[in-house]
Amino acid sequence: MWAVYALFSALFAALTSILGKIGVENVNSNLATAIRTIVVLVLAWVIVFATRAHGAITEISRRSLVFLVLSGIATGLSWLCYYRALQMGPASRVIPIDKSSVVFGMILAFVVLGETLTVKAIIGGSLIAIGTFVLIF
Repeated sequence: MWAVYALFSALFAALTSILGKIGVENVNSNLATAIRTIVVLVLAWVIVFATRAHGAITEISRRSLVFLVLSGIATGLSWLCYYRALQMGPASRVIPIDKSSVVFGMILAFVVLGETLTVKAIIGGSLIAIGTFVLIF
């Protein structure tokens, strides 16, 4: 089931890029990011309440909360940079660079989380990196 969610994530990420490129035209990129963030915030809380998950908020550990806040900061900075890049450059080049986060994520999973670095992961990550460079140059 996780793969289905991952595929939907990829589809929605692609839509985010295209819709964002259109939406950021003639709009300050920081303002566009703020508007997008409000929509995400409202949607997330609607889903939390609709699924009755809000009661578990008191069970979140301090450690988890710290890392969720840090993740939120990283997300915000990523979105601000992404929308600025979309505003300034062609989507067909910005999107592949943004998606190189897959390679960074794989490296961080190995270094920070201690996940196993396999030959398959090295080859796949290298191909993603090579593909990114082919698309942007």
